Amino acid sequence: MTVVKSTLPESARQVTGDALQGTLVDLLGLSLTGKQAHWNIVGPRFRSIHFQLDEVVSAAREFSDTVAERAAALGIPPDGRPETIASQFTLPGPKDGWVRDTEAVEVMVEALEAAIGRLRERIDATEKADLVTQDLLLSITAELEKQRWMFDAENWPKG
Repeated sequence: MTVVKSTLPESARQVTGDALQGTLVDLLGLSLTGKQAHWNIVGPRFRSIHFQLDEVVSAAREFSDTVAERAAALGIPPDGRPETIASQFTLPGPKDGWVRDTEAVEVMVEALEAAIGRLRERIDATEKADLVTQDLLLSITAELEKQRWMFDAENWPKG
């Protein structure tokens, strides 16, 4: 069996690997959360939110592939197995069954906020370990912040 050699020193590889693996779990779980809400949404804003959920799912899936490939390029085997995602994913998700459009919006805002918070921690952690990975995490954060803003705007007016 051939092992991919990392271009990073071991300590930087460990920090970077942890950041990439955590991000991979969050993104794969976020894509499943979005699809679950997508399939079960009901309410007067069904159509617009249904399509908006697909945007999040598409972004999360695309980024998860990029994150996994970055890990592999650094000699860190990515773990996107279902059992790994099921045991490590902790972002908020929709309840079982039909989900009101307002509830779908709320859960997506909460899930995206939590994912963004973790990404910001990983951005800080990778600052000295690997600027290339940090740049990738910055790009992901920017897109997820845009998606969170779009869902949060659905809650207007608040109160």
